[in-house]
Amino acid sequence: MQRSLLLLLLIFLAAPLHAAPVRQPTVEELTLGTSAQGRPITALRIGNGPIKLVIIGNTHGAPEANTHTLATMLADHFRANPHEVPPAVRLYIIPTINPDGLALGTRFNARGVDLNRNMNTNFDACPDNDWRVTVFGAYGIVSDTGGPYPDSEVESRLVRSFLLDAWGAIFLHSAAGNVFPAFCDHAPSIEMAQTYATASGYRYTRVWEQYIITGGMHDWAASLGIAAIIPELLTGTEPEFAQNLAGIQAVLAAAEKLLPAPEDHVEHGAVVPAILWRFWKMHGGDALFGPPLMPAVVEKGVMRQIFERAVLELHPEWADTPYLVQVTPLGRTCLPPVGAAPRNDCTPPGCRRFTETPYAIRGAFAAYWERHGGLHTFGFPLSDEDVAYAANGQQRAQQVFERAVLILNDDGNVSLAPLGWAFLVRERSLAPTAAHQVR
Repeated sequence: MQRSLLLLLLIFLAAPLHAAPVRQPTVEELTLGTSAQGRPITALRIGNGPIKLVIIGNTHGAPEANTHTLATMLADHFRANPHEVPPAVRLYIIPTINPDGLALGTRFNARGVDLNRNMNTNFDACPDNDWRVTVFGAYGIVSDTGGPYPDSEVESRLVRSFLLDAWGAIFLHSAAGNVFPAFCDHAPSIEMAQTYATASGYRYTRVWEQYIITGGMHDWAASLGIAAIIPELLTGTEPEFAQNLAGIQAVLAAAEKLLPAPEDHVEHGAVVPAILWRFWKMHGGDALFGPPLMPAVVEKGVMRQIFERAVLELHPEWADTPYLVQVTPLGRTCLPPVGAAPRNDCTPPGCRRFTETPYAIRGAFAAYWERHGGLHTFGFPLSDEDVAYAANGQQRAQQVFERAVLILNDDGNVSLAPLGWAFLVRERSLAPTAAHQVR
């Protein structure tokens, strides 16, 4: 499998592996987003290289506050010693992904969800770790804290977006004193866990022996080709800085060997470049966007690929933000010259309004919109729900959004109109080389 075109598109971020003279490593404070209650989630970036390694602390809030302390100490250390990050690496440290749990004194986020049981782990070949509502938690307690559906939480979606172009991820937890890799026999994760364990003095453990972790962040990451491990601190109180610094330094020293570059994939006979593939896969793949219709193209620095129901775009200038990959706003091309006046019968919680548009979302469309990515995937509504002709010539209830048209099918399920297919037909018909047809 060829290495991704992403390396070419992100070249502006990366120093050559053996460049001379060596430029000063970047040290940058980032705000990645906010929690469910609006608390900032931040990261420190150190380095300029193409290999993106992310350390995430404090997924489990107050009970694992020592991982927040550890991640903060690691950030302070590398901020003061950026030369310890190899030229080939960009290191990111996120002190807490669960600031609400840290502030509220709970393991869960503000909505009562265990963030390390909320990711969509249904992509790998191991059904045991698939996401579930009912999960094993601390001390073997079984509870319905996996979330209403995979990736339902704003914090989980932030992780999903930020790791889109990652090569490796380290999720800090406590307390067991071991290091274990992703569950489903992912060789790069296993090798990174062994390297970290040897250097830190923690015990390498192939799997968490007490119970199967469902919806885990490390398993989700590995299913997309990201080397991912969980170091479990020995205690639930101490940051154990020296041990973990040694583990991280060992991973950094071997990063070019340990951490796999994102890989392109072949889907339905077409090559899907690595980062577009990850976005396509993590949002539902065929089921949401349909298959690829054409190879990807690069124009003015933007990589674009047409799928049956959408066009996906990779924008390198938006690296380290949720907008690295975007859905082309084709819904804007589907509006009639004069739209119907907005309805004013919107009553929460079954209906949701936005200050940016006079139109609201309701019922099945609102549930589908929220579950499959909301604003980031579909944008704001540009019309109310209405009855119109679908691509198959039959009338269906549908609603136009900035980046998609949602259709209510006869079976009560919602799907996307084939806007990618329509875009491809329109492009071909307008191409200068297109043959004119007389009918």
